[in-house]
Amino acid sequence: MINSAIYFDQETDFDTIYAKVAAEKEKGESGYYDLPIHQDALVAEIEAYKKNNLDILYGCENIVVVGIGGSSLGAKAIHNALKFRKSSKRMLFLESSDPLKIDMELGKISIDKSVFIIISKSGSTIETISLFKYILAQFGAVTPKEMAKRLILITDKGSKLEQLGLDNDVQTFTIDANVGGRFSVLSAVGLVPLALAGYDIATLLAGARMLHDEFFVAKNDRHGLVKKASFLATHAETLSNNVLFTYTSLLKDFNAWYVQLWGESLGKVDRQGNRRGLTPIGIIGPVDQHSFLQLIMEGPRDKSVTFIKIQHSLESIKIPDIKLKGLEGCDFVNGESFETLINRQCDSTLESLRSVDVPTDIIELETLDESNMGYIIYYFELLTSLVGAAFDINTYDQPGVEVGKRILKEKFNAG
Repeated sequence: MINSAIYFDQETDFDTIYAKVAAEKEKGESGYYDLPIHQDALVAEIEAYKKNNLDILYGCENIVVVGIGGSSLGAKAIHNALKFRKSSKRMLFLESSDPLKIDMELGKISIDKSVFIIISKSGSTIETISLFKYILAQFGAVTPKEMAKRLILITDKGSKLEQLGLDNDVQTFTIDANVGGRFSVLSAVGLVPLALAGYDIATLLAGARMLHDEFFVAKNDRHGLVKKASFLATHAETLSNNVLFTYTSLLKDFNAWYVQLWGESLGKVDRQGNRRGLTPIGIIGPVDQHSFLQLIMEGPRDKSVTFIKIQHSLESIKIPDIKLKGLEGCDFVNGESFETLINRQCDSTLESLRSVDVPTDIIELETLDESNMGYIIYYFELLTSLVGAAFDINTYDQPGVEVGKRILKEKFNAG
């Protein structure tokens, strides 16, 4: 169960903004909208793969995800939010061309206890394919066929990477071209590695489907997503920074996923030629109460803050009723649970920001599980689309990113 509250006012033309995203969904401008309701065949395909490869998966200790940006951040966010309760496998994420990181991560594993998932939508992501080649070489393979049983490829339908998989008898899952990488966590990109690691992907999808049905079928915007999107777009020039303040360290990688989703989707030139965008900032409570909160409280009034709070954890550990001489000022929490402490810290921080008129809202998850993670993933994807609609931009392209890729290729060709 997820609840929310908004602590700001905003006049909103609900029908206009809602109609824009409904039209995007209907026209297939982005395929993520329907991922929660059209994945039965994929779930069955994944289950068939698991059944047919029991000999490999039984002794597998490591699921190694090779991808960058949207090809890894979503699965990483879910895994690190839920691994305390569910995962039966260790997940490693090779996301960078940093040689120190590559050597450190690959040094932790052995090939006979690992499955490698190579993820590239285009099939030609330079970091991913370079890492793919390095993995092959490290394990004594020249072609993918030599370690086909230890490989899975995930890519767009019709890509050259898909053809490579077909030519080398490597299990390949595909995604539709209209599902952008940063919106792809509920596609094969996220579902395959999460399923192999032991997570309940059907429940993950069901959680996302709950919000899909609320918003698009019942047309019930109980979280005020349209109001929130309208507020953020209307005040983007003065409130140019959106802070996600998550009150659990387990959502640190969820923050990173949100930063990519927000930054790559909303930093655009609109259809009238104006530069639009909101700078995403992810911080963790209560840690950043002792640092970044100072900037929000007394720095420039250019921020809105969204809190995420977990009502119930699986741990009921308490603060011991121990009195330390000279430290009696800390005894007011003795005997309380750490869960109570962190939630009251969240509430206190929110109230402190409201007291100085910082625009805030809060999302409360009953607990961290697959259903709620699916729901909140879809929440932020949908919010991103709604802000993009209010900005009148193309939320789903990334021309600024492509410029750097082109220059990189030119540098190597020139060398």
